[in-house]
Amino acid sequence: MPVKIELHIDPSLSGTEVTVRAPARTPEVDALLDRLAAGATPLLGFCPNGTAVPLDLDAVLRFYGEDKDVRAQTPEAVYTVRERLYELEQQLEGRRFVRISHSEIVNLRKVTALDLSLTGTIRMTLSGSVAVYVSRRYVKKMKEVLGL
Repeated sequence: MPVKIELHIDPSLSGTEVTVRAPARTPEVDALLDRLAAGATPLLGFCPNGTAVPLDLDAVLRFYGEDKDVRAQTPEAVYTVRERLYELEQQLEGRRFVRISHSEIVNLRKVTALDLSLTGTIRMTLSGSVAVYVSRRYVKKMKEVLGL
């Protein structure tokens, strides 16, 4: 199905607005939203040797704090990012990333299993058998996000 693009110039606006209209939410629509939300500046991950790599947010499993740095974990590697977790939380809002603890943000598209049997917490398994835990402070919010 072809994409119809319209541009409306309105001098009364203080910033740029983008509205996406679609008959249904599909992976293609989600990918478009991700590209729009990322803007022109890609999120960079830094390898241990200092090489900067643009990160594909669809591939990121989680962002987490470690050794006073913020890391981005993908199935292939772990990168250091320069943004703080609160900045990432703001940038990724509405993009299927959610804060699960003081030091961790996960990609909900990468959740493969939930273990609700633990009292007061939720264990999440991400792609590649990566296990993370939703802290008690975030359990209520997480259950709302997941519709539990």
